[in-house]
Amino acid sequence: MLGLGLSLTVADFKRVVVYPRAVVLGLFCQMLLLPLGCYAIAVAFRLPPELAVGLMLLSASPGGATANLYSHLARGDVALNVTLTAVNSVLSVFTLPLIVEIAMRRFLSEAQRIPLQFEKVVQVFAIVLVPVLVGMVIRRLRPAFAFRLHKPVKIFSAVVLVLVVLVIMVVGATDKSRASDTGMFMRSVLPALTFNVASMAIGYFVPLLARVPRRQAVAIGMEIGIHNGTLAIALATGLLKSTTMAIPAAVYSGIMFFTAGIFGYVASRKLRDEPRSVVVYRSMSPDATPPAEASGSAAKAIDEVPRASSV
Repeated sequence: MLGLGLSLTVADFKRVVVYPRAVVLGLFCQMLLLPLGCYAIAVAFRLPPELAVGLMLLSASPGGATANLYSHLARGDVALNVTLTAVNSVLSVFTLPLIVEIAMRRFLSEAQRIPLQFEKVVQVFAIVLVPVLVGMVIRRLRPAFAFRLHKPVKIFSAVVLVLVVLVIMVVGATDKSRASDTGMFMRSVLPALTFNVASMAIGYFVPLLARVPRRQAVAIGMEIGIHNGTLAIALATGLLKSTTMAIPAAVYSGIMFFTAGIFGYVASRKLRDEPRSVVVYRSMSPDATPPAEASGSAAKAIDEVPRASSV
């Protein structure tokens, strides 16, 4: 989340007024349709209770900033991605505890539930929002330092995600008391893949049905299909004290980059004959300047599009 904050500015939140319809549709898909679809998948696959809660936790997690990069490669509207990521990160502080609480009430027995009391909500705030705010402050006060810090943070986040996934797998394979975790991984693969494909389909086709431009539909599809798996794993293992609940996020994180690549390839072919949007994906360098074809407020919006960070 620190890496995400390093890539955000206040202008990214203000851009909501530029894309009100697309932002509202994106949030509608993310906050309502996605949890409902996730619930249906968990029930349809008859997932064990902890895996079902873990999948719901993933659905409530905000999109990863890597969606910005994939959206750019697929010729999507990157500025919309950045805005959705920024807004989702703030709203998830409130929606994430609510969705997880509902999931635990639905899937877990009374003895298994972990009440999300006020202090746990504060922990969610600390894990989700504080690093984002810190990153934004660093970028505001020291843009050159933020630029230098961005790549190491991105690499560190990717390494942490890989290590966490490996640790969960090793513990499940070697600890007899958690020997079922390996089987849980296998149980999670098809539901996670189904949820991933459904997420991208919801994010892409719902906006198209609402007559949103195709580039924005691609952006929303990427935003909703690429989740912050590292955050979901951290909340599952740290806040909910369950490595089993972290398994769906770990499996999903290994799948989503491949499916996003396929989705991006297909989407880019559909968009290749259309002129590229004036909003382009650029370096996060503080010295970067807008493309020559942009001017006025459009150029300003382009210059403020940050580089994507890690998931």
